[in-house]
Amino acid sequence: MDYQAHMDKAAARLRELEHALAAFDFKAGQAQRRFQELNRERQRLEVFLALTRELAALRRQADEARAMLAAEADPELLELARRDLTDAEDRLPRLEREVKVTLLPPRPEEGRDVILEIRPAAGGDEAGLFAGELLRLYQRYAEQRGWTAELLELSSNGVGGIREAVLSLRGTEVFRYLGYESGVHRVQRVPTTESAGRIHTSTVTVAVLPEAAEVDLEIAPGDLRFESCRASGAGGQHVNKTDSAVRVTHLPTGLAVFSQQERSQHKNRDIAMRLLRSRLFRKKQEEEAAKYAAERRQQVGTGERNERIRTYNFPQNRVTDHRFELTRHDLPQVMNGERFHEFVEEILGRDIDRRLQAVAPE
Repeated sequence: MDYQAHMDKAAARLRELEHALAAFDFKAGQAQRRFQELNRERQRLEVFLALTRELAALRRQADEARAMLAAEADPELLELARRDLTDAEDRLPRLEREVKVTLLPPRPEEGRDVILEIRPAAGGDEAGLFAGELLRLYQRYAEQRGWTAELLELSSNGVGGIREAVLSLRGTEVFRYLGYESGVHRVQRVPTTESAGRIHTSTVTVAVLPEAAEVDLEIAPGDLRFESCRASGAGGQHVNKTDSAVRVTHLPTGLAVFSQQERSQHKNRDIAMRLLRSRLFRKKQEEEAAKYAAERRQQVGTGERNERIRTYNFPQNRVTDHRFELTRHDLPQVMNGERFHEFVEEILGRDIDRRLQAVAPE
C-alpha cells in the first residue's frame, strides 16, 4: 500500500488541529467534549505519521541491504547486509499492520473508562459463584494493567457468590480491552454442591458500559426524582439503619438506579448518578445503532447483548470465544489472571483483522 497520499492528508489535518487546539474557545457549549475529541484525533494522526516514517526508513534499510548484497564482495559487508535485511524483513509485516490499524476509523467508545456490571443468569447458586470468579478476574486484571478499580455495588448470594456487582474501571485504554467482555458467559463444570458428579451449565451476564461524563448528556434537574431509603438485605457493604440508600429515576425514560454501597447518602447519590448517566448514554448509543440494525445483523449476527459470547468448560480445560472462533486450553491460567491478557490480545487481534478486511482496498 502506498501511504504517501494518506501521509499528506494526515499532515494537513494535523496542522489544522494544532491551530484549532491552540485557539480553542473553552467557553463554548460542550467545549470539554469537543476539545477531547480534537485532541484524540491529533494523537491518532501523530501516531500514524510516526509509524509511516518508521516504515519508510525500514523499507529503505531493506532496499539498501539488497543492493549491497548484489554489489559487494567483502564478507564482512555482506554479513552486515544480511543482518540488516533479516531485521527489516522480520519487522516490516508487524509495522505495516500497525500502520493499517491507525487507518481504521476510531470507535466512539475509544478512550473512555468503563462501568462493568456482572449478574448471574441461569444456574442458581453456581451462576452466582462463577459471577464472583469473574469479578475477581476483572479486579486482578485491572491491578495488572495499573487501572483504578472501584466497587460501586456488590450484593452476595449467601454461599460465597454474588447476586450483582458493579465495578468502575478507570485508566489507559480500558474500553479497548474490556469492551469485548459484554455478553453472556457460559460455564460448564461440576459444582461443589453436586454429589453425583454431574456437569452443570450456568450463565452469567456481563455488561460493559462506556462511562459517560456530564458533557455527554444534558439531563435536566426536573427530569430526575431522588428518593432516600434504608439499605437492606444481604447486599451492600455497609448495611445500616440510616436512610443512606438512594434511588434516582429518570422520569422521561422511567430508568431507575438504586445505590446502597456506601454509608454516606451523598456518596450513594454520586454513584447512582454515574450509573444512570452511563446507562442513559448506552441507551442513546443503542438507539443510534438501531438505524443500522439490518447491516449489523448481516455482519455479526443478531448483535443482541444476551448472545452467548464465551464458554468456560472446566472438565476440558477449555475457554472458547464464539465470536472470534478462538479456543485455548489453559482455562485455569486465564481465570486466575495469569494469561487473561494474552487471551484478550488474541481477541483484539482477530477483531482488528476482521475490520481491516472490511476496509475496501486502495
